[in-house]
Amino acid sequence: MYGRMAALIWLIVGILLVVAEVLSGDFVLVMLGAAALAAAGVSALGAHDLVSVLVFAVSSVGLIVGARPFVKKRLQLGMGVKMHHEALLGARAVAASQVDEHGGQVKIGGDTWSARTLDGSVIEQGEAVTVVEISGATAVVIAAV
Repeated sequence: MYGRMAALIWLIVGILLVVAEVLSGDFVLVMLGAAALAAAGVSALGAHDLVSVLVFAVSSVGLIVGARPFVKKRLQLGMGVKMHHEALLGARAVAASQVDEHGGQVKIGGDTWSARTLDGSVIEQGEAVTVVEISGATAVVIAAV
């Protein structure tokens, strides 16, 4: 009975640490949470409390020293990738219709976007433009130099 209670406590601690990681984002709490879940597993299998504590300690150190740097590096590499509309900033496009400060359309990478000019100029159909901003679903463009 006591072994089940210890397993439940380890399980709760592990889940709380993993949930707390969402708020911190530093990958320490999730490693401690995983170690607590490992301790919950061995405790549920009937291991002595000292064994559970040792599993937690060894798993914690192993995950923080071994896995954490790899996970952080892997995610930081992905942070430099521009996503969604950020990837369009600076992109070259072609005016699919006349574009002025009130509206028009451009083709960006095969997709047609509503567009308007940044500086109030008029860009004729077929001319090259550069995307300088995305405002909602509208590409704000200037004539390509």
